[in-house]
Amino acid sequence: MSNELYEMKQTQKEHLSVKLLYVTKAKYDKDWHSTNHAHHFTELLYITRGKGTFVFSHEEVPVKENDLIIINPNVEHTEKSCADYPLEYIALGIQGLAFSSPDAAGLEVNFLNDHQGEKAYQFYFQQLIKEVESRKEDYELVCQNLLEILLLKMMRKKTFNLEKTASEIISKDIAFIKNYMKQHFRENINLDTLAEAGHINKYYLAHSFKKAVGISPIEYLIQIRIKESKILLETTNYPISNIATITGFSSQSFFAQSFKRVTKQTPSQYRRMHGESSSASSRKSERSKSKANKKEPRLP
Repeated sequence: MSNELYEMKQTQKEHLSVKLLYVTKAKYDKDWHSTNHAHHFTELLYITRGKGTFVFSHEEVPVKENDLIIINPNVEHTEKSCADYPLEYIALGIQGLAFSSPDAAGLEVNFLNDHQGEKAYQFYFQQLIKEVESRKEDYELVCQNLLEILLLKMMRKKTFNLEKTASEIISKDIAFIKNYMKQHFRENINLDTLAEAGHINKYYLAHSFKKAVGISPIEYLIQIRIKESKILLETTNYPISNIATITGFSSQSFFAQSFKRVTKQTPSQYRRMHGESSSASSRKSERSKSKANKKEPRLP
């Protein structure tokens, strides 16, 4: 008879101060339409089957079975599924932490592959699903502990650090205000409007927004309006006064002043430059078509 005894040393480390918000299982089908969205918390997304792409910050990254996607708070993203091999995944919402990389500060999204031979992460995701589906006694506590084990296993790889988020309430408020401005930028908006919409003290909003985003809420609103006005200047013949009104500016002069400050050009200069570029591209395309038609052999 052999007996191995492993004594556990006392540790000063405490439990991770994280909270599991939800566990969800999803499968793409024909009536599923992906839309851009963001969370005020971190999300882990584990691909259990299928293929597709993960879209964020104007990037599309291919994803497949056994990929683990880490999405930090307030990152706009969506998923697109392959029609022939639909995506299936398990997602976890986690409050109280964000991931950072030793090599890259400000990490938004990162991708890991749960190697076929190990599938170390898959086990914990599947156990979490089993617990929430069975809802046996103390399943919430079991899920919370499974989450902590999963995170500790990930940290062992030395690929990531876990950082406590400064305040989930602040993050949630800022995410709401940003989305509100994107949806209502054509309307007459000021700091009081935003504070009322978010049920936030306007001085607290101004301070926390600038601290989190780097610019004031009104400057962020102006940038949204300028971005929209660029599209209208490039693609329509609307008078500049109309574009100023459509994009929510109080006057044409304020629009012109704001546009020049942000782009270093007047709206007219921007339209003229981009109009010429568009016309040149169109003429070049027509010439190419004309040459191609001339080279086509005549049929006997």
